Amino acid sequence: MERAPEFSPRLLLARSYRIAGMKLGELASRLGAELRGDAELEVTGINGIEEAGPTEVTFVANPRYAALARTTRAAAVLVDPSFPEITTATLRVKNPYLAFARALGCFYQPPLYAPGIHPTAVIDPSAVIGAEAHIGAYVVVGAGVKLGAHATLLPHVVLYPGVEAGSHLFAHAHAVVREFCILGDHVTLENGAIVGADGFGFAKNEQGQWEKIPQSGPVRLGDRVDVQANACIDRATVGETRIGSGTKVDNLVQVGHASHVGENTLLCAQVGLAGSSVVGNNAILAGQAGVAGHCSLGDGVILTAQSGVSHDVPAGKTISGSPAFDNRTWLRAVAVFQRLPEFFKRLDRIEKQLAAAQNDGAVHQ
Repeated sequence: MERAPEFSPRLLLARSYRIAGMKLGELASRLGAELRGDAELEVTGINGIEEAGPTEVTFVANPRYAALARTTRAAAVLVDPSFPEITTATLRVKNPYLAFARALGCFYQPPLYAPGIHPTAVIDPSAVIGAEAHIGAYVVVGAGVKLGAHATLLPHVVLYPGVEAGSHLFAHAHAVVREFCILGDHVTLENGAIVGADGFGFAKNEQGQWEKIPQSGPVRLGDRVDVQANACIDRATVGETRIGSGTKVDNLVQVGHASHVGENTLLCAQVGLAGSSVVGNNAILAGQAGVAGHCSLGDGVILTAQSGVSHDVPAGKTISGSPAFDNRTWLRAVAVFQRLPEFFKRLDRIEKQLAAAQNDGAVHQ
């Protein structure tokens, strides 16, 4: 095993700084933004448009907040180049939200963990640990693990035997990667993320009891995959479960065994994919959306929140509801649904009028 430097109290010093302020002109230069305002104005941080103070920068990416830009107390506002002139200084850039994210990095840096292995870590002698690794307290690294350079494993992370990870793996406390799973470069596992737990596979035996099906296939994560807190990506019965490069898996997401998710897709909070689901590239599954097993969603599909899908969805479609169907039709259906009590009253009134007319006709006969 290639060992990183021994841990010492000095190595525990994780730098977490709020960076000192800077001139507004310097910030504009870093962001590649056009500044309309005082370049010498000192700014000290980033904040929301309603909370920002006179030394902070904010942003407008959603048109619904445009009016707030005229009343904000912020020193400057990140806006689209076509945004109307306002009295507050503006930093004009094509993607204000992305610029906002990058501006945050100009004022705040998360902790940086120095290389070293904590004395309480348990590392199998057959494991290969890449250069500059930080391995925290009570980490367990199993037999045959191959860990790329610049890994950071925070306390209580567990890598089962045979795990392979590329460079810059960042695993927060209590993340677990099960046996033989393969992770690409720059993968981030948030607290409690579980990669490669057994899929939910059982078959009834002759006695009518559920018998566990071995889950033999690993999980494979591409590069730049983020798995957020307490999300679970199950291993496959056979084959493998795959998450494409650039995909982000939010808190409490469940990816069932042998599912395949494409690149740059978003699985938002509490999304559930049943076993053998297929999701294409650049898709967005909003919160609590669910996909039944063996269904296929094409590239660019959007499922709105709480949608339930039990059929294949062609590329580029936006669908809603449970059972889910075309979003535009769903919006019209919801509008009608809200008026059902009114429609019922009108129908009841019409039926009574017809009944009265029929009674009158019978009397005259």
